Amino acid sequence: MNPTSAKASPWWTPSVHADRRPFLVGRNAIQAALRGYFAREDFIEVDTATLQVSPGNEAHLHAFATQALTTDGQAAPFYLHTSPEFACKKLLAAGEKRVACFAHVYRNRERGPLHHPEFTMLEWYRAGESYESLMMDCVRLLALAAETVKAAKLTYRGTECDPFAGPERVSVAEAFSRHAAIDLLASVSADGSTDREHLATEMRRVGMRVADDDHWADLFSRVLVEKVEPHLGFGRVTILDEYPVSEAALARPSAHDPRVAERFELYACGVELANGFGELTNAAEQRRRFEIEMAEKMRVYGEAYPIDEDFLAALAIMPEASGIALGFDRLVMLATGASRIDQVLWAPVAEYGR
Repeated sequence: MNPTSAKASPWWTPSVHADRRPFLVGRNAIQAALRGYFAREDFIEVDTATLQVSPGNEAHLHAFATQALTTDGQAAPFYLHTSPEFACKKLLAAGEKRVACFAHVYRNRERGPLHHPEFTMLEWYRAGESYESLMMDCVRLLALAAETVKAAKLTYRGTECDPFAGPERVSVAEAFSRHAAIDLLASVSADGSTDREHLATEMRRVGMRVADDDHWADLFSRVLVEKVEPHLGFGRVTILDEYPVSEAALARPSAHDPRVAERFELYACGVELANGFGELTNAAEQRRRFEIEMAEKMRVYGEAYPIDEDFLAALAIMPEASGIALGFDRLVMLATGASRIDQVLWAPVAEYGR
């Protein structure tokens, strides 16, 4: 046998498990510590259903589809959820004020050092509170995770981030200007519409690739991934704030600039850890955005997901709120020094494909 073609030993091999076990024990300790934080903050922990009529309506999220069968064999389509968000917001509509959830979620087309088809999402929501309150939660939780496993720094593949230092907060527009020399908001109108040609011209000016079939969203993502993200979360945590409204389908517009939304992402060691919003509660506007997202999904991938009408009905009575999703496994990786997500999962999904 060619040595290079030999498969790695499975995770349940005693020697492999012995190497992984310190990360897994750290995972359990961090989860217990974070649960304690939410209990002290008067959150109620909830457990949401995995099966949903819609897995979410963001263009670039891919779900696992299944069927529910009645006793006489009639089939109804269902999906494994990509996030517990819709269920958590329904609970806010029901009257809950502070909700937290550790949920196993499922995303297709995702596998790599930082991606796994099944992973744990930590989500929490604060009714009647600003999205800045979520930023403070994040700062405290990262420090708590490091303290719990006695880590002085968060680390990932030779890079470091100090979770005890004050975070850097920078807008997306500022980051585009600083790291790509591009005036992003010059291509965004007050009504949120975008100018593809203006952004394409800016990218060509700085030597970036532009394809003829690229839409504005494609160009935005390319600059973010290639020019901005490689600079985020080194030395200290970065809060990347105020995304263009077209890139924040579930967030409300900013009160000071209608071109941007109350959306932020949290980075440490170049790794995106969390995505938070001041939640959009206008059901008609949410429907419009979902339809735009699903049209884009159909354009790019040739498929679309149904809209959860029950969610939109709940959104109409949901109070003003802020909510966030944090990749719990990634946080454990950075706190324990793991280099791959499967090192911090007790029982990883079997490898598939080539």
